[in-house]
Amino acid sequence: MTNAFAAAKRTIAECDICGFRFKLKELRNIVTNGNDTNIKACRECWSGDHPQNRLGKFPVNDPQAVRDPRPDFAGYDSSRNFQWGWNPVGGGNNIYGLTVNKLELTASVGDVTVTTT
Repeated sequence: MTNAFAAAKRTIAECDICGFRFKLKELRNIVTNGNDTNIKACRECWSGDHPQNRLGKFPVNDPQAVRDPRPDFAGYDSSRNFQWGWNPVGGGNNIYGLTVNKLELTASVGDVTVTTT
């Protein structure tokens, strides 16, 4: 079987981006969104197809629900009433510097008075 094209060992071509001359086999095609654009670029000008151009082309399975969840028998307040503090706020009782503590927020709002002159 014969090849329809010459070997192109010494063929000179221009980079379609910067215009400098290179050997044809040193130039690479630019691919955009998975499609070959047939634009030849040198090593400095060439950049690969960005992975974000392929978003949505591959299925993503990211379930959030849990199968057969168990009810929270401890009650809302006891299971959710904790905060994690770091040293110096929490004291750092374990190897990671974390400790469970009861941080309480107190706030007040004053009165606004308007004086007209």
